[in-house]
Amino acid sequence: MRKICLLVILLLTSGFCAKAQEFIPLWPVGNMPNTKGMSLKDSIANERVYQVGTPGMYAFFPSAQENKGVAVVICPGGGYERLAYIISGWQLAKWFNTMGISAFVLNYRLPNSPDLKQRELGPLQDAQRAIRFIRSNAKKWRIKPDRIGSMGSSAGGHLAALLATNTTDVSAIGDSISRLSFRPDFAILVSPVITMGNYAHAGSRKNLLGQNPSADLLKAYSLENTVTPTTPPCFLAHAYNDTVVDQRNSLLFYQALIDQKIPASLHIFPQGGHAIALRNNPGSTQQWTTLCESWLLEMNLISDAN
Repeated sequence: MRKICLLVILLLTSGFCAKAQEFIPLWPVGNMPNTKGMSLKDSIANERVYQVGTPGMYAFFPSAQENKGVAVVICPGGGYERLAYIISGWQLAKWFNTMGISAFVLNYRLPNSPDLKQRELGPLQDAQRAIRFIRSNAKKWRIKPDRIGSMGSSAGGHLAALLATNTTDVSAIGDSISRLSFRPDFAILVSPVITMGNYAHAGSRKNLLGQNPSADLLKAYSLENTVTPTTPPCFLAHAYNDTVVDQRNSLLFYQALIDQKIPASLHIFPQGGHAIALRNNPGSTQQWTTLCESWLLEMNLISDAN
């Protein structure tokens, strides 16, 4: 009898987990932009994605009772060379669920994909499509269409910030989803790559823009140049001792937000290194998640009244 009970529990548990991590392809078959038509498979090793064959997102939903009607697209980091989809994706998604936020971990095409016609557009096209896809399913998933944000760490922070600042539609394919807005309503950036000029992360710049990018391309993807009055509110967290992505990336972006009178919160912690983790951080850095949740409440994005 005990064995039967344990089996039932295992079956119920495994069924719940499968439902919680639904993979949703972003593009209709045969209608993905910026492709040469190659058939690629996902290449995954050591909890990293090195090649994306099917752009999509892993959906993590909170319980119906806890659902705040808010969603976030999480862009995993990895220097635009790989996707650290567990540590800067799934783990964060589960944290967002504890706040009643639906989370979608983006499996976006990497610029080094041999299938891309224009390398630097691939990640943004997938990110814009993800925002639109969530808006198209907002009623079904009990999400408010004006409460959808972007989040990212390291190079994923660059993509999340690019999504928040870019005003050019690069993802429309002429279907009903393409009529919806691709702009997020807030952005959360952790140890983000921002600039492609001074203080740039050399690996992210090379992987995204190529070996010898033009001056125009460098300027367009230096996101301190692309903040506008329509950029949404932003939360930024960085560490002083980050030796991979200079903290001045966050400082440059924050200054641009202030110049455009965009509500923003910036936290530079003494320790934490690169791509500040979700848990087990040194000293005051451990407070970043609490501060982020408080900011979401302060910006009236989540509340018990939602």
